[in-house]
Amino acid sequence: MFRIPFHIPRIPWRTLRIPFRAYAAPLNALGVVVAIFGMLMLFPLFVSQALDDGASGAFDLGFLVTFFGGVLIFTLTYRYRRDLRTHDGFFLVAFTWLLLPVFGAIPLLNFLPHLSFAEAYFEAASGLTATGATLLTGLDNLPISINLWRTFLHWIGGMGIIVLVVAILPLLGIGGRQIFKAETPTPMKESSLTPRIAETAKGLWLTYIVLTVCCGLSLWLVGLSGWDALIMAFSVMGLGGFANRDNSLAGYDSFAVEIVVMVFALASALNFATHYLAFSRRSLSPYRRDPEIPFFFGVLAGSILLLFIYLLKSSTDTGFFTLLRQVFFHVISMSTSLGLTTTDFTQWPMFVQLWLLFLGSFVACSGSAGGGIKMMRAIILYKQALREFIRALHPNAVRPVRLSGQPVGEGVLHAVLGFCFMYMVSIAILTLLLTASGLEFVTAFSAVMTCLNNTGPGLGALGPSNTFHWLNDFQTAVLAFTMILGRLEIFTLLVIFTPAFWRR
Repeated sequence: MFRIPFHIPRIPWRTLRIPFRAYAAPLNALGVVVAIFGMLMLFPLFVSQALDDGASGAFDLGFLVTFFGGVLIFTLTYRYRRDLRTHDGFFLVAFTWLLLPVFGAIPLLNFLPHLSFAEAYFEAASGLTATGATLLTGLDNLPISINLWRTFLHWIGGMGIIVLVVAILPLLGIGGRQIFKAETPTPMKESSLTPRIAETAKGLWLTYIVLTVCCGLSLWLVGLSGWDALIMAFSVMGLGGFANRDNSLAGYDSFAVEIVVMVFALASALNFATHYLAFSRRSLSPYRRDPEIPFFFGVLAGSILLLFIYLLKSSTDTGFFTLLRQVFFHVISMSTSLGLTTTDFTQWPMFVQLWLLFLGSFVACSGSAGGGIKMMRAIILYKQALREFIRALHPNAVRPVRLSGQPVGEGVLHAVLGFCFMYMVSIAILTLLLTASGLEFVTAFSAVMTCLNNTGPGLGALGPSNTFHWLNDFQTAVLAFTMILGRLEIFTLLVIFTPAFWRR
């Protein structure tokens, strides 16, 4: 058992109004998360020092504040460690994702002093939530370490730093099951991948790392420099969409690069539990048994065909094969919530723009790095709607909703319906809020959709050729909250705002 070799003074929690002692255990785990996040800053720090790109000072301060801040939180709450409960898991996950962008913004604030705190928080939140919406310009001229940090945030957030920490917390005597449950709210199709939850987290991260290495090597082999390949691999595998060039992937103008990006974006949008089972068993059978995969590729193929035919009839300026290449890439990029672009799709008809925005809301599979409501919920909604049609025609018919041959419980159906209701309510409220702040409707709606689905580019004034830099601090803060709301799939974040959560 890990022991701290010095005396820690007892804090008089009872004298405080808010029962901090009740939250000391999740705060203790939060200290571990923050300290580990600080240690992750050593990676871009060492890169900056090795390349002498002038940004090492920004990471020095970021590391010191973050690491020792985490150590301080851990030390002050060390006496009250215990196994975490479900309530603690929600507290830890919500406050981790609200707090880490504060620390992640420190290097950006130090190196780019013209940024306001709201703007730096937005950029860091966009990185950690793997959204990819940016308000920075002049990316081509930024130091490699800064661009590396931005996409490294994607990579950390894509799988979820909590899942990483779950593999470490048992070493400190802190249970991790409730954290893992809160961090991955979508149902894992084989929940007992390994006997222990820490082994599950390690297995998922190992799969993630192997695919990232393969992605980086592939990008390097098709012509990218070593640093460009690493930066883009972090962005692609996290399904984030940050790039180190102002014109996104179009800056490389390489069909081979686009193919590699599409292949690994598809891989990252599938359930990592399925990848892990396939790798560990050395068999393709987990892919054949995954009920999401046929719908996933079916929607992609249908969308590519529909949009290509529609654009072919309405566009006369683009060649046949160029148009096919652009449609293929953008359907995959937006559907998986990657968000990288090779052309400004806001120049296409509005029907195509809205279809691409719509795809980002549901196509990515559960247990993937993608955003949106996830394909699993979409399948359940579709089958539930089909069952209601049949009930209307045959009131006495018994037709349970099934996935992989197994009936879906009524509790799961109610949970999915409740989630989708809150998803739509969130879109409506946040869109009205941004519209009231002065944004026109299309821009406000697309901004909410792209941030809630963690996709990246929006429509109107927030299309691929523009950035979010012209938004005011209030609008920036609303969209940063929207990103985190979408990343935590709504309930995990909103639950901490209910009075019942704070009731003793």
